[in-house]
Amino acid sequence: MGILTVYNDSDPATPLFHSADAAVIAARLGEAGIRFERWQALRDIPSGADDAAVFDVYKADIDRLVAEEGYRSFDIVRMLPDNERRAEMRGKFLDEHTHAEDEVRFFVEGSGMFYLHLGDQVCMVRCEAGDFIGVPAGTPHWFDMGPAPRFTAIRLFMSPDGWAARFTGRPYSERFPRYETAAG
Repeated sequence: MGILTVYNDSDPATPLFHSADAAVIAARLGEAGIRFERWQALRDIPSGADDAAVFDVYKADIDRLVAEEGYRSFDIVRMLPDNERRAEMRGKFLDEHTHAEDEVRFFVEGSGMFYLHLGDQVCMVRCEAGDFIGVPAGTPHWFDMGPAPRFTAIRLFMSPDGWAARFTGRPYSERFPRYETAAG
């Protein structure tokens, strides 16, 4: 179940809004053009399932998004606490950045935290298994998977080249709680 907490970008200590209600989260983020949904698996995913099996479980939702938005490629990313590159991968996403295309993620298992810098507010969105988030192109944001990441996510792209960031150079991400202190 996702969790949304909103702060003024100048005061990361005082929440302005907090909700774990998916409909409330979707409505609040929708006001800023952010898409948030809860997906239900068509069936259980077997332990150790390969990417094709994971994709197949969510095929109907992915096909719907492809038809609605025109996504042309996808991949599945898995991060586990024993990944030798976990610190490097975490650091890659921790600074505020934008993309030329939407950032689209569906969390199959585990969790991670999106930080969306919308005007003078920062929306912290904890995404967990079953949560889908679509961040429009040009939206300043960052992502934190924590020091011991554990998640599987389906990523959809317009460009077959996949993820490419443009870093803003602004220090907002340094001011807000990291995943491990804000996730609870």
